[in-house]
Amino acid sequence: MSKDLYYTAPDDSIFEDILAKAIMIWSSYDNAHGYATEKISQIKDIKNVDDNYMYIVAMFDADNQAKLLDMVKPETAERINAALV
Repeated sequence: MSKDLYYTAPDDSIFEDILAKAIMIWSSYDNAHGYATEKISQIKDIKNVDDNYMYIVAMFDADNQAKLLDMVKPETAERINAALV
């Protein structure tokens, strides 16, 4: 893991891309017990500081992380992958 990238906030456009796509993924979940609402409320007002972008990514299991990487812009996926190397 690239400690410097992991703990350094990305450009706002990358952060907003991750945030928007994460909310889309959580919104696709059954919300019968408030699960999706709970997850979205944890991130909807989060700020682009430090490792908050990776906090959003880490909320997902491996399958949903892969889904997120497929949904974001190529430069966003590159930043996430670089932070994990």
